[in-house]
Amino acid sequence: MPDLLVITAELAWPFAIALAWLSGELIHRWTAIPRISVYGLVGFLLAQAFPDVLPNDGSSTVTLLANLAFGLILFEFGYRINLNWLRINPWIAVSGLVESAATFGIVYAISHMTGMPPMTSLLLSSLAMSTSPAGVLRVINEENSSGQVTERVLHLVAINCVLAVFVFKVIVGFWVFQTSGSLSQAVSHSLLELVSSAVLGALFGFLVPVLLRMLGNLSQDGTVAFALGVVLLVALAHASNLSPVLATLTFGLMARHRRVAFSRTERNFGGIGELLTVLLFVFAVSTLEWDRVVDGAGLGLVLLLARFVVKTAAVAAFAHVGGVSWRKGMLTGIALSPMSVFVVLMLEQSKYMGVVLVDELAALAAMTLFMEVIGPIVTQRALIWARETTASEEK
Repeated sequence: MPDLLVITAELAWPFAIALAWLSGELIHRWTAIPRISVYGLVGFLLAQAFPDVLPNDGSSTVTLLANLAFGLILFEFGYRINLNWLRINPWIAVSGLVESAATFGIVYAISHMTGMPPMTSLLLSSLAMSTSPAGVLRVINEENSSGQVTERVLHLVAINCVLAVFVFKVIVGFWVFQTSGSLSQAVSHSLLELVSSAVLGALFGFLVPVLLRMLGNLSQDGTVAFALGVVLLVALAHASNLSPVLATLTFGLMARHRRVAFSRTERNFGGIGELLTVLLFVFAVSTLEWDRVVDGAGLGLVLLLARFVVKTAAVAAFAHVGGVSWRKGMLTGIALSPMSVFVVLMLEQSKYMGVVLVDELAALAAMTLFMEVIGPIVTQRALIWARETTASEEK
């Protein structure tokens, strides 16, 4: 019997990934909803049905693979960001700063009014600022979306992520340093960590293109080289206690501005990237427990509604000065719904600092599950309504 249990545990993740992929393909074909919504739902149901054979501890190989999958997505995401566009139209950056700050404020106010401790409210608010780059990019690629709304969503998500990482790190840093009670120490430590992460990512973004040009056949070898670069970068970031999120984003951003052609035929890094994406979205919800989701469902729904309204209203408010209609501004804000994968991996990374936060954030567990399943669908509908997808062009 023990041997049978070991075999079952070893087969659990391959079985879960295969079942999630097959379910995603079939349900997408029947309903056209994003595959990643199905991956998350299947992963959650399997984790609840077989909690003892679907391990998700922070030291597992699956956690490492999930971080690598997220790193590949962040690299591709960073590659899509155009800093020149932000310089030409600074209102996009302004709207990102305003909607992130407004989201932080409203989530903190609501959670604090419900009796949540101030530090827990701050952590919840910092994570609520974020939008999942994995969810957004996957939907954009799946729908072959392009246009003003699509590009604005990509740039706003990048701003969300950088701000959320910084604020989260400051709050966690203050938590760790609270014996000294030094907020300035927490801020300076977090700022140094983020700058170091960006420098490391920029270094990879400089060296990998140089290496590719030396080898020649850049378009043929580029995808593998960048994938290996991401693997090394994520490993170095974790070993150095830096932010793999900011490091891989900067890597992609630097590679773009070094004018390296990243083949469109290798979106999601080809077949291996697709496989790791399935694992990532299954893993993200396997960390959640049903009891915690139920306990936090009420507050989670209220916070999600407030987050949705604030992000939509804040982005729409800057639509005209930013060069688009109110309608496209609202659709841009609506498309910022996903947040699950980013949140889960940020919480996993905080464990390396000895800060275990999941047990104290039941509302966040509910928000994560809801947005894992519903968020990509909302983003998909916003892009279709904006008439920037192949589905909208066929109508």
